[in-house]
Formats: sequence, structure tokens, C-alpha cells
Amino acid sequence: MLIPFAVSVLPVGLFLGALVLLDSYKLIPLRAILIAVAAGAAAGALSYTVNISLQPALGMDIKRYTILVAPVLEELLKAIYIVWLLRRNKVGFVVDAATYGFAVGTGFAFVENIFALNIHPNPTIWTWIVRGFGTALMHGGTSAIFAMISRTLNRGPVFRFALVLPGFVAAVVLHSLYNQFLVAPLLATALIVLVFPYIVMFLFKKSERETSTWLGTGFDTDQELLRVMRAGEVSDTPVGQYLKGLRTTFPPEVIVDMMCLLQLRAELGIKAKGMLLMREAGFEAEPDPSLRPKLEEVHYLEKNIGRTGMRALKPFVHTSTQDLWQMNLLDGTK
Repeated sequence: MLIPFAVSVLPVGLFLGALVLLDSYKLIPLRAILIAVAAGAAAGALSYTVNISLQPALGMDIKRYTILVAPVLEELLKAIYIVWLLRRNKVGFVVDAATYGFAVGTGFAFVENIFALNIHPNPTIWTWIVRGFGTALMHGGTSAIFAMISRTLNRGPVFRFALVLPGFVAAVVLHSLYNQFLVAPLLATALIVLVFPYIVMFLFKKSERETSTWLGTGFDTDQELLRVMRAGEVSDTPVGQYLKGLRTTFPPEVIVDMMCLLQLRAELGIKAKGMLLMREAGFEAEPDPSLRPKLEEVHYLEKNIGRTGMRALKPFVHTSTQDLWQMNLLDGTK
């Protein structure tokens, strides 16, 4: 029984490992990946419990249920943890969205195959090949696609639930289409092997190029802002001119806090991007004891400036998902 079970989980595990190794910037620590796998496993256990009760309650035959109901329920349960990560700005790029999504799908497939092993204790090896190269990769692939689409659409500082619907619909449709091929499982498995890995890898590599572009542009922007502020030349820049225009709206002490916040965020932005560049080169940055007081000072300044002041600084205090994510990156290494 161990050999068939290994066949059923090995492909999805190897593909997850490949995503982790291909991530040049090591955006996700191993602990976070394991937590995502565990979250997917919990979703798989809950899905099994609900499915065995819901299918007879709805009075549907197993074929209709697996096509119409099971994909919606299972993709919804897998999406919960991914949505939580997106809301907490734990996902900065489509690259780590793909890894998180596939990790959740891996955990889900792992538990589903355990239950399948108990239900069918003496299946043929072809059954487990189908489950390993077909069903398991399907679960990982649909969750990865959901995560990538949702991350791409939710780029602003405020998470919007409506923007996860396109990714959810795509995941459900792909899942349902796979289940329709259960009458020809080998055909379904062949389609999954030929289609899903290539879709995920294409989007993964495309996103990694975008990450590299963001990293270079953002590093240069932060460095230039920090240089002019330290040199006392900020008054001649667009930032300085903008802050001068705010003097009629905000008291002098708030303007000073705004200047300090811009400088501090530029310093932290350079630090975060430097950490990613070191990871790409194969090195890990040493813990920096100065990060904690700097992050605390950022929160203190933002509180002093207030919501109205922060809205006024929006053109220069970047609040894209990547910028919010890099603050979480530092917060986890302080």
C-alpha cells in the first residue's frame, strides 16, 4: 500500500519542490510552505467530511455531484487560506502566489489520497498513477492558478474580495472539466500532465521577470530619494515641492513627520530589496537588530500623521501589494 500511495503523492511533491527551487529570490521560507501544505491538508479533511454528507443529502448521483458540486466546495475550501494570505499582504508577487497555491493543493491531494486508500484498499497501480499525475496535479494546479489570478488583480493597498472571483471561477471550471473526464481517467491524466505544469511554469517564469524589473526600478527610486534627502536637496525635487504645498493644510510638526517617514521608508525599502538580491546570489542576510526600532518608528509616524496626512502622501508613500509585502518581509526578520 505504501508504494501506490507514494506514486500518488510523489509527482505533486516534486513539482512543489521545483517551484521552490526555481524561485531565485527565495520569497517564501520553508516554514511558511509547510504551513500552507498543512492548511491544504485541513481543507482536504473538511472537504471529505462535507462531501460524504452533502452528496446523499442533495440526492445527486456521484457523477453529477463530482461535476457540479464537488469542484465548487473543494476549490472554496482550498481558497480560504490563500485569501487570508492575500488579505494580510503575505503574498508580494505572482511567483510566491503560485508556490503558496500549489502548496495548499499539495496538502489537499495528500489527505484526499489517504481517504481514497482507505476506501479502495486494493486498487491497481494505474489508479494511483491517475491520482498522482492527474488528480493531485489538478488540485495543485487549480489552487496555483486561483492564487496567481487573485494576486494579479489585487494590486492595490486595499484587498477586494470581488477580485478573487475570476480566479475562483477559473479554478472551479478547470476542476469540473477534469472531473468530466473521469469516464476516461487516463485521458484526463494525460491532459493534466501536458497542460497544467506548463501553464503554471509559464506564468511563474513571467512573474519572476516582472519581480526582477520591480526590484531594479524600486531600488533605484528609493536610493535616489534617500540621497537627495540626506544631501538636503529635497526642496528642489517633486517631493519637496509637493510637501511645500501641504504647509497650508498641515501643521509644521506633521510636515516634519512626513519627511521622516519618507526617508525611513526609503531606507527600509532598500534594505528589503537588498535582502532579495542577496538571496538571488545564494546568501542569507544576517539578522539586523536595528529593524525593530525602525519598523516601530514607521508605525509611530503613520499614527502621528493620521489618515488624512497619509492620503496626502499617497503619491510618494507607495502602497502597492509589493511595497506592503516588503514591510512584512522585514517584520519577519527583525
